[in-house]
Amino acid sequence: MPRQPKPGGKKPWQRRGNNNYVRKNERIRSEKIRVIDPEGKQLGIMSPQDALVIAKRLGLDLIEISPTANPPVCRILDFGKYKYEQSKKKKESKSTSGSQKLKEIKLRVSIDTHDYMTKIRRAEDFLDKGNKLKISLQFRGREMEHTNLGFDMVKRAIEDLSHIGTEDADPKQVGRNVTVSMSPLPANKRVRKYKTDDIEEDEADDSEEE
Repeated sequence: MPRQPKPGGKKPWQRRGNNNYVRKNERIRSEKIRVIDPEGKQLGIMSPQDALVIAKRLGLDLIEISPTANPPVCRILDFGKYKYEQSKKKKESKSTSGSQKLKEIKLRVSIDTHDYMTKIRRAEDFLDKGNKLKISLQFRGREMEHTNLGFDMVKRAIEDLSHIGTEDADPKQVGRNVTVSMSPLPANKRVRKYKTDDIEEDEADDSEEE
């Protein structure tokens, strides 16, 4: 006799070591499912048995792609190809999230031209490498009476980096700080403008956040 599951335990088809397990064909146990064909066209709601007949007729598999939907969503595809595409997407996602960091440059209202350009070149290098960028400016003393100068400085930096990045939102002020974040343009649209000879790798007042 086949071994019976323990009371309260998982059924044989549920015993999987991770959440990557995908039900297919006869393993799909729902009474009704929503079916999508290989071209992405919805075939409607039907029983898994009827959907499996269609899949077998096409020489393909019935794959549960959204088990938590009501009813669960299944698609008719080649299972091997489906697993390959899912694995590829996961690797690409890990690669992107793992390589992108949040970098930061800090400006002052009274920053001189040389220091400003050094920071802009540094910011350009960050964005060119695919990192996100945070531009921050802190008001000191009576500078709070002329916050418009701080906003003008931040907007100037955004404009000077517009060839390689774009702001995620308008600059905003919180307390004595004005901040804005920028994301790099697509790699094929990034064009460097500034020389990098005098970029200091360890500027004391600039920081990096993972």
